[in-house]
Amino acid sequence: MRLDKFLKISRLIKRRTLAKEVADQGRITINGNQAKASTNVAVGDELIIKFGQKLVTIEVVTLKETVRKDEAEMLYNIIKEEKINA
Repeated sequence: MRLDKFLKISRLIKRRTLAKEVADQGRITINGNQAKASTNVAVGDELIIKFGQKLVTIEVVTLKETVRKDEAEMLYNIIKEEKINA
Protein backbone atom coordinates (compact mmCIF):
# COMPACT_ATOMS: atom_id res chain seq x y z
CA MET A 1 0.00 0.00 0.00
CA ARG A 2 1.24 3.49 -0.80
CA LEU A 3 2.48 5.59 2.13
CA ASP A 4 0.08 8.49 1.51
CA LYS A 5 -2.90 6.12 1.37
CA PHE A 6 -1.84 4.34 4.58
CA LEU A 7 -1.50 7.65 6.45
CA LYS A 8 -5.00 8.70 5.34
CA ILE A 9 -6.69 5.36 6.10
CA SER A 10 -4.98 5.10 9.51
CA ARG A 11 -6.03 8.71 10.14
CA LEU A 12 -2.53 9.74 11.18
CA ILE A 13 -2.94 12.52 8.58
CA LYS A 14 -6.47 13.57 7.64
CA ARG A 15 -6.13 14.06 3.88
CA ARG A 16 -4.14 12.16 1.27
CA THR A 17 -2.95 15.37 -0.40
CA LEU A 18 -1.58 16.57 2.94
CA ALA A 19 0.11 13.18 3.48
CA LYS A 20 1.74 13.56 0.05
CA GLU A 21 3.01 17.04 0.92
CA VAL A 22 4.48 15.87 4.24
CA ALA A 23 6.25 12.95 2.53
CA ASP A 24 7.56 15.15 -0.29
CA GLN A 25 9.01 17.57 2.29
CA GLY A 26 11.17 14.71 3.63
CA ARG A 27 9.47 14.53 7.03
CA ILE A 28 8.80 10.77 6.92
CA THR A 29 11.23 7.86 7.07
CA ILE A 30 10.46 4.15 6.69
CA ASN A 31 12.94 1.80 8.37
CA GLY A 32 15.50 4.62 8.40
CA ASN A 33 15.14 5.49 4.70
CA GLN A 34 13.65 8.73 3.37
CA ALA A 35 10.16 8.02 2.05
CA LYS A 36 8.12 9.46 -0.82
CA ALA A 37 4.32 9.43 -1.03
CA SER A 38 4.50 6.51 -3.46
CA THR A 39 6.76 4.36 -1.24
CA ASN A 40 5.19 1.02 -0.39
CA VAL A 41 4.40 0.34 3.26
CA ALA A 42 4.46 -3.25 4.56
CA VAL A 43 3.45 -4.89 7.83
CA GLY A 44 6.28 -4.56 10.36
CA ASP A 45 7.69 -1.33 8.88
CA GLU A 46 8.76 1.39 11.30
CA LEU A 47 7.69 4.90 10.32
CA ILE A 48 9.08 8.08 11.85
CA ILE A 49 6.91 11.10 11.13
CA LYS A 50 7.80 14.69 12.01
CA PHE A 51 4.72 16.70 13.04
CA GLY A 52 5.84 20.27 13.77
CA GLN A 53 7.71 20.03 17.09
CA LYS A 54 7.00 16.31 17.58
CA LEU A 55 8.57 13.09 16.30
CA VAL A 56 6.20 10.11 16.27
CA THR A 57 7.54 6.58 15.75
CA ILE A 58 4.99 3.95 14.75
CA GLU A 59 5.01 0.32 13.68
CA VAL A 60 2.64 -0.87 10.93
CA VAL A 61 0.53 -3.73 12.35
CA THR A 62 -1.90 -4.45 9.53
CA LEU A 63 -2.93 -3.07 6.14
CA LYS A 64 -6.56 -2.67 5.06
CA GLU A 65 -8.10 -0.82 2.14
CA THR A 66 -10.89 0.68 4.26
CA VAL A 67 -11.54 0.93 8.00
CA ARG A 68 -14.09 2.63 10.20
CA LYS A 69 -12.93 5.59 12.26
CA ASP A 70 -12.97 3.64 15.55
CA GLU A 71 -10.84 0.84 14.01
CA ALA A 72 -8.18 3.11 12.45
CA GLU A 73 -5.83 2.94 15.47
CA MET A 74 -5.61 -0.85 15.11
CA LEU A 75 -3.54 -0.42 11.93
CA TYR A 76 -0.47 0.76 13.88
CA ASN A 77 1.25 0.83 17.27
CA ILE A 78 2.81 4.03 18.57
CA ILE A 79 6.33 3.11 19.71
CA LYS A 80 7.26 6.56 21.01
CA GLU A 81 6.49 10.25 20.81
CA GLU A 82 9.12 12.84 21.54
CA LYS A 83 9.30 16.62 21.48
CA ILE A 84 11.89 18.33 19.32
CA ASN A 85 13.64 21.39 20.66
CA ALA A 86 14.25 23.59 17.64
